[in-house]
Amino acid sequence: MLTYVGKGYNSDFVFNLDGIASRLSDGEDVQIVEGPDDICAPLLERGDGHCLADRVRWRDRIAQGQVASALGCPVATGDTLTLGAVRLANLRSAYTTQRVSGACGGCQWRSLCATVAENGYRDVRLIAKSSTPTKCWET
Repeated sequence: MLTYVGKGYNSDFVFNLDGIASRLSDGEDVQIVEGPDDICAPLLERGDGHCLADRVRWRDRIAQGQVASALGCPVATGDTLTLGAVRLANLRSAYTTQRVSGACGGCQWRSLCATVAENGYRDVRLIAKSSTPTKCWET
Protein backbone atom coordinates (compact mmCIF):
# COMPACT_ATOMS: atom_id res chain seq x y z
CA MET A 1 0.00 0.00 0.00
CA LEU A 2 2.86 2.42 0.67
CA THR A 3 3.80 2.53 -3.03
CA TYR A 4 0.51 1.62 -4.71
CA VAL A 5 -0.01 3.73 -7.86
CA GLY A 6 -2.88 1.89 -9.51
CA LYS A 7 -1.08 -1.08 -11.00
CA GLY A 8 -1.76 -4.70 -10.13
CA TYR A 9 -2.29 -8.26 -11.21
CA ASN A 10 -5.57 -7.64 -13.06
CA SER A 11 -8.43 -5.13 -13.30
CA ASP A 12 -10.37 -6.74 -10.43
CA PHE A 13 -7.31 -6.52 -8.20
CA VAL A 14 -6.74 -2.84 -9.11
CA PHE A 15 -10.42 -1.97 -8.58
CA ASN A 16 -10.36 -3.61 -5.16
CA LEU A 17 -7.07 -2.01 -4.12
CA ASP A 18 -8.27 1.41 -5.27
CA GLY A 19 -11.23 1.02 -2.93
CA ILE A 20 -9.02 -0.06 -0.03
CA ALA A 21 -6.63 2.85 -0.63
CA SER A 22 -9.57 5.25 -0.66
CA ARG A 23 -11.00 3.88 2.59
CA LEU A 24 -7.61 4.00 4.30
CA SER A 25 -7.05 7.54 3.03
CA ASP A 26 -10.36 8.48 4.64
CA GLY A 27 -9.19 7.12 8.00
CA GLU A 28 -10.47 3.54 8.11
CA ASP A 29 -8.37 1.46 10.48
CA VAL A 30 -6.00 -1.27 9.32
CA GLN A 31 -6.35 -4.64 11.03
CA ILE A 32 -3.35 -6.94 11.15
CA VAL A 33 -4.30 -10.42 9.94
CA GLU A 34 -2.41 -13.63 9.33
CA GLY A 35 -2.70 -15.02 5.84
CA PRO A 36 -4.66 -13.60 2.91
CA ASP A 37 -6.36 -10.28 3.55
CA ASP A 38 -8.80 -7.98 1.76
CA ILE A 39 -6.09 -7.06 -0.74
CA CYS A 40 -5.73 -10.71 -1.78
CA ALA A 41 -9.48 -11.34 -2.15
CA PRO A 42 -9.73 -10.84 -5.95
CA LEU A 43 -6.82 -13.22 -6.53
CA LEU A 44 -8.34 -15.92 -4.34
CA GLU A 45 -11.71 -15.57 -6.09
CA ARG A 46 -10.01 -16.34 -9.40
CA GLY A 47 -8.15 -19.31 -7.98
CA ASP A 48 -4.73 -17.67 -7.76
CA GLY A 49 -3.65 -19.00 -4.40
CA HIS A 50 -0.15 -17.49 -4.34
CA CYS A 51 -1.30 -15.52 -1.26
CA LEU A 52 -1.33 -18.87 0.55
CA ALA A 53 2.21 -19.85 -0.45
CA ASP A 54 4.86 -20.38 2.20
CA ARG A 55 7.07 -17.70 0.62
CA VAL A 56 4.31 -15.10 1.08
CA ARG A 57 3.79 -16.09 4.72
CA TRP A 58 7.56 -15.84 5.22
CA ARG A 59 7.56 -12.33 3.69
CA ASP A 60 4.62 -11.36 5.92
CA ARG A 61 6.56 -12.38 9.03
CA ILE A 62 9.54 -10.29 7.92
CA ALA A 63 7.26 -7.33 7.23
CA GLN A 64 5.60 -7.68 10.62
CA GLY A 65 8.93 -7.40 12.42
CA GLN A 66 10.22 -4.55 10.30
CA VAL A 67 7.01 -2.53 10.59
CA ALA A 68 7.02 -3.03 14.36
CA SER A 69 10.59 -1.75 14.48
CA ALA A 70 9.80 1.26 12.27
CA LEU A 71 6.74 2.19 14.33
CA GLY A 72 8.36 1.47 17.68
CA CYS A 73 5.34 -0.67 18.57
CA PRO A 74 4.70 -4.41 18.71
CA VAL A 75 2.68 -5.78 15.77
CA ALA A 76 0.42 -8.76 16.39
CA THR A 77 -2.45 -10.45 14.60
CA GLY A 78 -5.72 -8.77 15.56
CA ASP A 79 -4.18 -5.35 16.25
CA THR A 80 -5.66 -2.35 14.48
CA LEU A 81 -4.13 1.02 13.75
CA THR A 82 -5.07 4.28 12.17
CA LEU A 83 -2.79 5.08 9.29
CA GLY A 84 -2.60 8.85 9.67
CA ALA A 85 -0.29 11.25 7.88
CA VAL A 86 2.56 11.06 10.41
CA ARG A 87 2.51 7.27 10.65
CA LEU A 88 2.30 6.91 6.87
CA ALA A 89 5.23 9.30 6.40
CA ASN A 90 7.26 7.32 8.95
CA LEU A 91 6.53 4.04 7.17
CA ARG A 92 7.37 5.51 3.77
CA SER A 93 10.63 6.87 5.14
CA ALA A 94 11.43 3.42 6.53
CA TYR A 95 10.61 1.87 3.14
CA THR A 96 12.77 4.39 1.28
CA THR A 97 15.72 3.61 3.53
CA GLN A 98 15.00 -0.14 3.17
CA ARG A 99 14.16 -0.64 6.84
CA VAL A 100 10.80 -2.16 5.86
CA SER A 101 11.59 -3.61 2.45
CA GLY A 102 13.02 -6.98 3.52
CA ALA A 103 9.68 -8.61 2.79
CA CYS A 104 9.94 -7.50 -0.84
CA GLY A 105 12.48 -10.18 -1.76
CA GLY A 106 11.19 -12.25 -4.64
CA CYS A 107 8.23 -9.96 -5.31
CA GLN A 108 7.55 -9.20 -8.97
CA TRP A 109 6.53 -5.63 -8.07
CA ARG A 110 9.74 -4.75 -6.22
CA SER A 111 11.28 -2.62 -8.97
CA LEU A 112 8.04 -0.66 -9.50
CA CYS A 113 7.78 0.03 -5.76
CA ALA A 114 11.42 1.12 -5.63
CA THR A 115 10.82 3.52 -8.50
CA VAL A 116 7.76 4.98 -6.76
CA ALA A 117 9.83 5.56 -3.61
CA GLU A 118 12.71 7.08 -5.61
CA ASN A 119 10.20 9.50 -7.17
CA GLY A 120 9.02 10.72 -3.77
CA TYR A 121 5.80 8.64 -3.75
CA ARG A 122 4.32 10.79 -6.50
CA ASP A 123 0.96 9.48 -7.77
CA VAL A 124 0.40 7.07 -4.87
CA ARG A 125 -3.24 6.25 -4.16
CA LEU A 126 -2.93 6.13 -0.36
CA ILE A 127 -2.80 9.65 1.05
CA ALA A 128 -3.66 9.91 4.73
CA LYS A 129 -5.79 12.95 5.50
CA SER A 130 -5.72 12.77 9.29
CA SER A 131 -3.07 12.95 11.95
CA THR A 132 -1.97 9.81 13.75
CA PRO A 133 -3.24 9.13 17.27
CA THR A 134 -0.59 9.02 19.97
CA LYS A 135 -1.26 5.38 20.90
CA CYS A 136 0.56 2.65 18.99
CA TRP A 137 -2.43 0.37 18.48
CA GLU A 138 -6.11 0.05 19.18
CA THR A 139 -7.23 -3.46 20.10
